[in-house]
Amino acid sequence: MSLEEKTTGKYDAAQIQVLEGLEAVRKRPGMYIGSTGSRGLHHLVYEIVDNSVDEALAGYCKTIKVTICKDNSIIVEDDGRGMPVDKHPKMGIPAVEVIHTVLHAGGKFGGGGYKVSGGLHGVGASVVNALSTHMEVEIKRNGKIYRQCYERGKTVTPLEIIGESKKTGSKTSFWPDPEIFETTVFDFDTLQHRLREMAFLNKGIKIIFKDEREGQKRNETFHYEGGIREFVKFQNQNKDAVHPDIIYFEVAKENCEVEVAMQYTENYNELVMGYANNINTTDGGTHIVGFKSALTRTLNDYGKKAKILKENDSLSGEDVREGLTAIVSVKLEEPQFEGQTKAKLGNPDMRGFVETTTNENLTAFLEENPAQAKVIIEKCIKAARAREAARKARDLTRRKGALDSFSLPGKLADCSDKDPSVCEIFLVEGDSAGGSAKDGRDRKRQAILPLRGKILNVEKARLDKILNSEEIKNMITAFGCGIGDDFNIDKLRYHKIIIMTDADVDGAHIRTLLLTFFYRYMTPLIEGGYVYAAQPPLYQVKKGKDVYYTYSEPEQAKLMESLEGKPGKADIQRYKGLGEMDAEQLWDTTMDYNHRTLIQITIEDSAEADQTFSTLMGDKVPPRKKFIEDHAHYANLDI
Repeated sequence: MSLEEKTTGKYDAAQIQVLEGLEAVRKRPGMYIGSTGSRGLHHLVYEIVDNSVDEALAGYCKTIKVTICKDNSIIVEDDGRGMPVDKHPKMGIPAVEVIHTVLHAGGKFGGGGYKVSGGLHGVGASVVNALSTHMEVEIKRNGKIYRQCYERGKTVTPLEIIGESKKTGSKTSFWPDPEIFETTVFDFDTLQHRLREMAFLNKGIKIIFKDEREGQKRNETFHYEGGIREFVKFQNQNKDAVHPDIIYFEVAKENCEVEVAMQYTENYNELVMGYANNINTTDGGTHIVGFKSALTRTLNDYGKKAKILKENDSLSGEDVREGLTAIVSVKLEEPQFEGQTKAKLGNPDMRGFVETTTNENLTAFLEENPAQAKVIIEKCIKAARAREAARKARDLTRRKGALDSFSLPGKLADCSDKDPSVCEIFLVEGDSAGGSAKDGRDRKRQAILPLRGKILNVEKARLDKILNSEEIKNMITAFGCGIGDDFNIDKLRYHKIIIMTDADVDGAHIRTLLLTFFYRYMTPLIEGGYVYAAQPPLYQVKKGKDVYYTYSEPEQAKLMESLEGKPGKADIQRYKGLGEMDAEQLWDTTMDYNHRTLIQITIEDSAEADQTFSTLMGDKVPPRKKFIEDHAHYANLDI
């Protein structure tokens, strides 16, 4: 039986299990939603939407509507069964009130309400309530419409009947609390990405997303009958596919199911994304281990059987994943996640289940589609040859001492302190700025590596070619942590890698090339929070004896307005590049620990990052042109 047909259909107060109270949420919100910044704010929406998706997984909900209202509140509405309104047998209050005012209360704790669910296991609604100034819930059920209101987690109105309806469903409205969150303004693109992902992962479900705020009215509908097949197609839209068909299979057994969609592209990078009960397991887990193991074994077995691969040759896991886009989605009754962030699935039995399923179904596809199988194996063989060439290049470079930390690049002005946790390296565009940075730095803790021109675009090159690039070799050597198979984050020599480029189009291009290299070949640097972008000033303004620096056009306009009352003429310098600043100016504005601004580079989502880098740095021009047109309004060009 598929998980969409699950449960007895009984969903009333007896299914709501109470575990503990709600007091701690407002005191320590980060424990429940990760942060009180923008990420935590958007997490509130996901929690409520997850509850509606759980109704869809149980087979009772087809459409979910999410609206950002004019006052920046959120409404989430579904056509599911409607939350239970009868009195809870233990608590003596309506079940809907228990759901919204008691932590760890929900239909996901063995009460039979849901067989499979994502979210925070029933934490969701009560946490959102606790962190909102106001929340309203409307329920259509039993032919009636019920409503109840809450403020900061406390009930302020009794559950009341406000009308009649033949429909069923739940509608939740909430206003995030500005006392808790650093910002309460929702970002359309952030929500859009997650809602689209949810629609891909749950085929057939329709999610309607609206933004009704003044000046940014938008309306999107996400509905994918093909589910994760369409997810792979979406991810590969800016890449050239090696074979036409997306390989897809779905297998369910008594208490779990696995769904896999995959396709090879001409790209050199892999994108294997795992999900467990709709949660993106960014650190993998047993389902991903099972999939990768089966992929390597199956392609080797088929390659030898079909005489495409020589009997003594074998493809490595790295070879069979080059250019692969794959989605592995599992659903199970009792997921065991490792770590607070649920980034890794730990259920041991999922490895064997996914491995066996992948082996059987992938073998069947290859045997039934020999022409497509041949191009896939040939792509993997090319990857194996390139890997061997890269190994030889690495060995040769190592023998010459270029990847040896005892033979640091001549251009590097290293720092004297050897404690990586306090050391930082500036990657500086050009020798002129590099000279100023070397003279102005704190020699104890700050290292400078000047970069000449634009580095190689690694999106269009394999590792063997990349290792022949002088600028890239210099970075690998300076960092000390290796690359590819040899990468070891424990050997990183600086815990801040700071990209310092000019505030112009060329500077932005160099920054993008560097980030592409880090994302594709040194991903843990970004994941670990070691990569930063420096923010040099755009203007220097002198008036009398006072000197001011501004970092954006609005900041400059505000400064000039504030100086109008002061006597004397303002001397304004617009910096075209870092090289125009002397050592003292560069230290004061961009390198001084106490006054500088650094932007930490993070990856919110691997799927979105992969697509963005493929679009911006790949071979296809039309998608890049469209991206530029769509995002042109963000550009600040000095023409």
